[in-house]
Amino acid sequence: MTDIKSGVNLLFLREEELRQGIELLYFAYRGFTEEPDAILGEYGFGRAHHRVIYFVGRRPGITVSELLATLRITKQSLSRVLGQLVHEGFITQRPGLRDRRQRLLELTVKGTELERMLTEKQRGRIAQAYREAGPDAVEGFRKVMQGLIGETDRRRFLPHGPSGRGRD
Repeated sequence: MTDIKSGVNLLFLREEELRQGIELLYFAYRGFTEEPDAILGEYGFGRAHHRVIYFVGRRPGITVSELLATLRITKQSLSRVLGQLVHEGFITQRPGLRDRRQRLLELTVKGTELERMLTEKQRGRIAQAYREAGPDAVEGFRKVMQGLIGETDRRRFLPHGPSGRGRD
């Protein structure tokens, strides 16, 4: 099976082709995070803050435990970042309805605006790349990315995700 466009035999990938894939991921990630990093820097935030803001914005009412499981970071790391975001008014915490020990997280208006600015930059970059690549390449990209992520995270992209609410 040979890809007609590139002449690459997909069954027999050579070391150089695999290394190029690794490099493409590094450079793509750098390009993907460059503009948001500049915005985060204006607030004195880093990528950990971005990830917390993104996932709290994506799943309003997420518990601290769910966020820890999503990000796979230590409680100590999350505590530092989350504490700063709460203190500076980007995220609110409230007790759970059934279990008052739970802390449910939501973005404030200020947090929603920052999340929108950060995501807008990345959405634009993804949209442009998708348009240039075309629908077949987009589907191939999704398959490759899902192949790279672990089994637990891959379940997030099933039609009903781990929470049964669709894609998380």
